[in-house]
Amino acid sequence: MDEIITIGIDLAKSVFQLHGVDAKGRPSLRRQLRRSQVLEFFQRQPACLIGMEACASAHYWARELIKLGHEVRLMQPSYVKGYVKRGKTDAADAEAICEAVSRPSMRFVPVKSEDTQALLMTHKAREFLVRQQTQIVNAIRAHLGEFGIVVPKGVHNVERLITACDGAGLPAPARKALNLLADQLVDTQKKIEALTADIRADARANDAAQRLQTIPGVGPITASALVSALPDIAEFKSGRDLSAWLGLTPRPHSTGGRERLGRISKMGNRYLRRLLYLGAIAQVSARRRGEPGEDWLWKIIQRKKPKQAAIALANRMARTAYAVMKNQTEFRAATAA
Repeated sequence: MDEIITIGIDLAKSVFQLHGVDAKGRPSLRRQLRRSQVLEFFQRQPACLIGMEACASAHYWARELIKLGHEVRLMQPSYVKGYVKRGKTDAADAEAICEAVSRPSMRFVPVKSEDTQALLMTHKAREFLVRQQTQIVNAIRAHLGEFGIVVPKGVHNVERLITACDGAGLPAPARKALNLLADQLVDTQKKIEALTADIRADARANDAAQRLQTIPGVGPITASALVSALPDIAEFKSGRDLSAWLGLTPRPHSTGGRERLGRISKMGNRYLRRLLYLGAIAQVSARRRGEPGEDWLWKIIQRKKPKQAAIALANRMARTAYAVMKNQTEFRAATAA
């Protein structure tokens, strides 16, 4: 049997499916491995190209296989789907991965280090707790509304919400339930503050994050997320490529020589896109309250709705972030204007 040069792995929790081909593209390996057998198998396997989908645990396995001397490439699952011939089986998926990884036009996902994954986990944990905070606040407000007590919306009214749980003349069972929710809300806020402090500390220690924070609308959390989540900035040909990677560019639908642009594609990293949008909407709100002018943002605000203007500004912020990271310079408003 000829030497195997390319192997596609369909990852799973317990049983992994492998598909390998030789130099002529002929199938030379079709095998299932238990989780405990994977590293032992590849220790005996000569160095080869290994393809995997960028899904759960993919970065861990990529790091382990790279240590064994193999070349590992990760791909977006949506890019691999087009190579599946028929049906949905683990063997068909592994064969499709093996075929896709050898394509010269395929786009690959960089393998993340343990430190990068740890920082991203901090961001994800904070995002999860923020969602929990919103759920608890909405629950308390809804329960108080059942007794005719209405508290204005907004995070800045949380203290009033907690005070209403104690100050209202409610039955004892209701007060007990609301106080438990209020205690959980306070505990969740403390956890969010602890994670936020860790992210801010990382942003202060990172030079690229410090430069990104010179861009209006980009704070330490957004800067830290951009530095940790973005691949090598040299892989993007221009700022528009980065903006498209984040899903902030219009979705094209062209046929018969007619070009049509729709809404933003919303592809890529949803977390980064939301952070840029939140920073942009804050800039738009502040600019609308300010003095009229002739700058770019003011002209967009006059022609578009606030949220549309925020999307346009987020697109511009992404392009600016590309220039700042690639040139390793700080943002200069006079030059941008």
